[in-house]
Amino acid sequence: QVQLVESGGGMVQAGGSHRLSCAASGTIFSINTMGWYRQAPGKQRELVAGITSSGSTNYADSVKGRFTISRDNAKHTVYLQMNSLKPEDTAVYYCNADVRRSTWLRPYPYWGQGTQVTVSS
Repeated sequence: QVQLVESGGGMVQAGGSHRLSCAASGTIFSINTMGWYRQAPGKQRELVAGITSSGSTNYADSVKGRFTISRDNAKHTVYLQMNSLKPEDTAVYYCNADVRRSTWLRPYPYWGQGTQVTVSS
C-alpha cells in the first residue's frame, strides 16, 4: 500500500557530514508529518527531527544546530542533513510519515525499515 524507503546509511567519520533521504510511495492522497527517529543499542527509540507539511520543524536537543530536516512534498520525500557527526549519533535511523491514502480515510503512520548510521572516532 504505502512504503517508505530510506537511503544514505553507512559509516561516517566523526566531524563529517552525511545525508539521509526517505521516499514514500504507493497510494498517497496526502502526507501530514514526516520525521526521523533513531535507536541506538540498549536505548529507546527517540525522535530526531520532525517536519509538518507546511515546513514547521522540531529537533531533539542533542542534534539542534547540527542536523537539518527538510522535505519535498512533490516527491513525498524527507531528508536529514547531518553535520558535525559524533560517535553518539551512531544508531539505526527510521523514517516515519503520517499518510492519508484517500480523502475519506484517517492518516495512518508508516515506518521505513531503518538504515544504519555508524560514526567512527
